[in-house]
Amino acid sequence: MRSRRLIMLAVLGLCWFVGSSLPTANASGPRVEFQITDEPGAWFKNTAGGGSLAVTTPGTEVRFSGKSNTVHTRTSLIFPTGAKNMPFDTEPRKGSDTVVLQTPGLYVFTCKIHPYMFGAVIVDNPSTPGLDLGDSITLVNGITVPTSSDLATRLLRTFFIATNPANWQNYASSAVWHINYPSVDVRITGGAVANLNAVLSARYGNDITLSELKNPAPAVGEVWVDTQFELTKGKSKPGTATAISGQTWKPTRKVALPEINMNNPHNMWTDRSQTLIYQTQWFDSKLAVFNRETGKFVNNITVGEGPSHVMTRTDTDQLHVALNGSKDNDSVVELAPLANGIQRRINIGAGHPHAHWMSHDGKTMVTPNALSANTTQFDFTNNMIDAILPAGVIPIATGMTPDSKKYYVASLLDSTITVIDMQNNIVTKTINLLGGYDPIGGTISGEFGGALPIQTPVSPDGKSMVTANTLTGTIAIIDPKTDRVVKFLGCDPGCHGVQYGAKQGGGYYAYVSSKFSNRLIVVDTDPNNNGNLSEATIAGSVLLTSVGDTKSDDTVTGNAGMGGQGILTIPVVYNGWVQNLPPVWKGQLTPAQQDPIK
Repeated sequence: MRSRRLIMLAVLGLCWFVGSSLPTANASGPRVEFQITDEPGAWFKNTAGGGSLAVTTPGTEVRFSGKSNTVHTRTSLIFPTGAKNMPFDTEPRKGSDTVVLQTPGLYVFTCKIHPYMFGAVIVDNPSTPGLDLGDSITLVNGITVPTSSDLATRLLRTFFIATNPANWQNYASSAVWHINYPSVDVRITGGAVANLNAVLSARYGNDITLSELKNPAPAVGEVWVDTQFELTKGKSKPGTATAISGQTWKPTRKVALPEINMNNPHNMWTDRSQTLIYQTQWFDSKLAVFNRETGKFVNNITVGEGPSHVMTRTDTDQLHVALNGSKDNDSVVELAPLANGIQRRINIGAGHPHAHWMSHDGKTMVTPNALSANTTQFDFTNNMIDAILPAGVIPIATGMTPDSKKYYVASLLDSTITVIDMQNNIVTKTINLLGGYDPIGGTISGEFGGALPIQTPVSPDGKSMVTANTLTGTIAIIDPKTDRVVKFLGCDPGCHGVQYGAKQGGGYYAYVSSKFSNRLIVVDTDPNNNGNLSEATIAGSVLLTSVGDTKSDDTVTGNAGMGGQGILTIPVVYNGWVQNLPPVWKGQLTPAQQDPIK
């Protein structure tokens, strides 16, 4: 009994660390309720305590209820191997769902549309020492590994970072990154008992010295970053768009749009004149429009559930918005130039597209269809689908070569990039970013460094591709000529967004954002102008928090500079867009930047 009391004290300690508590009981047994919200960190909020973790006993009913402005799936990302009622998955919806957990072990739930949303339940057998994580876990992609494995503990570490804003990398407040892991004993593979804090700290370190911020050489124009988790006084929903000067590397403006309660701004694009910014609201159903120079609100257009990414056509300046929450085949919305009204919904043959890309000539759009493990190539000339081809598990982002002959699809849950020949409509290669990684022992042989890839654009001149890898916190440098990974660079937790912009005097920077950090990383893939991608380096990094003269339409109250996701560079210098720039912007570019593949 004394041992059991000590374990229950440890449980309470675990709950204190993550803001959770023990479940309440109902007439038929214990129950845990998670509210699905739009709040950073607390996306799956345990109503008994407000955090994202619950500890309970076998037979607990887990109920998911909605307090979000858009649809979500309730998906068992991780569960004890062979557990009853698993795997659990729902269609994207706003209603309530329940599942009963019988088998002791670790359960982690997510939304497949917004895959960094996490809620966890530990079902503990009272007769065994330590909190039960189970002998092994099974992932939604079918992989099974021991709970003692490197992959299992990496995922557990990610949970404790993602769901606790106090664990995010804060370059504004400290030179050291300390992660608060619960110091509790857990029962893992073979019945072994280990201290969770000790294992995670030993394997991945703690009290890590953060890199010093350093300004790169100047860039042309400015960089806009969706600081999606930033909280402001005038809104109940999170998120701002932050502008960084490419000359001073200081934040010049933050746009929160309190008049519309802008909700989780995720990705941006601009019109030909670089005057308007089109801003998706991923946890909502709207596309916001504001003036880039003044930050003033222009419009808020209902487009459909979970709008994720937006881009324009180079030939018409029409907008195309991917509706990540829509299960319908016509889940890309086309808007008139300057967002002057919805013109049509485009049938891409699948639902739930995320980060699409448009061709340099305006004739083709490619979409990664997140919930159907495939990708669509759509022909605007004939208004028809050219091909729907297989990709990996949760295809989440695309990139395209500047000649529109080849495109890439990053698939989140199997850590691959699918290479597609657009002229022959065939898959030519699959790039495995995990390489020789051993998920059990954690050993590495050969190329390794990229787990859970997200954005992956190709440079305007077609000489490099940069991929953000969210689980490993790394940046992959890929050669589009050979479709091989050349190098990995360090990133921050939740490494997410990438976009290219022009350097002053020639060449390009790749800008990289991270969800659980408040800095922007600036990558130079060719610092010596010799085409050698193995020399790619981090040229500098920039703090995304306000300074004294940063203009803003609201007051930041929390998560300052956090939640870096979509990036927009002004001017847009990709092939096809750069040729349409007004003289005031084109005149700041070199001849090679004005015509990048000539």
